[in-house]
Amino acid sequence: MSKPVFNRILLKLSGEILAGEKGFGIDPIITNDLAQKVKEVTNKSIQVGIVIGGGNIFRGLSASSKGLERVPADYLGMLATIMNSVALQSALEKMDCDTRVMSALSITQLAEPYIRRRGIRHLEKGRIVIFAGGTGNPYFSTDTAAALRAIEIDADIIIKGTKVDGVYSADPEIDPNAKKFDSLTFKEVIDKELRVMDLTAVTLCKENNLPIIVFDIKSKNGLVDIVNSVPIGTTVS
Repeated sequence: MSKPVFNRILLKLSGEILAGEKGFGIDPIITNDLAQKVKEVTNKSIQVGIVIGGGNIFRGLSASSKGLERVPADYLGMLATIMNSVALQSALEKMDCDTRVMSALSITQLAEPYIRRRGIRHLEKGRIVIFAGGTGNPYFSTDTAAALRAIEIDADIIIKGTKVDGVYSADPEIDPNAKKFDSLTFKEVIDKELRVMDLTAVTLCKENNLPIIVFDIKSKNGLVDIVNSVPIGTTVS
C-alpha cells in the first residue's frame, strides 16, 4: 500500500448524501457508512476536518426564492448543518473515533464555538473535527465555508464527496454526451462556469493554491484511494 501523501485534509460533503434515497432527513445507514469511510482514513494517521451541507433538511437559497427572507433562510440552513454534524459525530464516536463539532453559531449544548487555534489543536491530537454552522454569516454557502476552514487549518487539499464520479461538462444525468474531466485548472472552472463549488469558494482556493478533488462518495474505497494517490475523480488545481 502506498504511503498517504496528505497530512491534513478537509472533506466536504453535501447534506443530500445523508438523506439517502429518501431525499430528505438523515439516513442512519448512510451516516454510518460515511463514518466508516472517514475512520479508514484516520487509521492512516491523516488529520481530518469535515464540512457538511444542510440541503437534506433545509436549503436557504431555495427557501428565499419562495418568499422567505434570505437572511433568516440562510440561518435556518446553518442550523441544518449543525444537525447533520451532530448525527455524523454520533456515528463516528460509536466507532471509537474521537470527534469534535465546532460551530460558527453559538449553540454550546451541541457544539464547541469555532476557534481556529483550538480546531487545529484538536486535529493535531488526532481528533476528527466537524466544522458546522457554515461561516456563521448569511449569503455564504457551505462550499465557501469548506474553502475558508481548509485555508484556516492549513489543509493540504479539499476532497469533495458528491453523487457523481467527478466534474462533467454538463449534468451527466441529463446529458448523455457530458464529458468527464480528469483534471482542470481553477481558471477553466471559472471560465466554463463548471459546478465544482460556488465561485467564491473556487476563487478562495485559487488565491491560496489549495487543490480540490471531486469524487463519488458512494464508491467503496474512493476516499482511501485518494489519500493513497490513486487517480480517481477530477482534480482542480
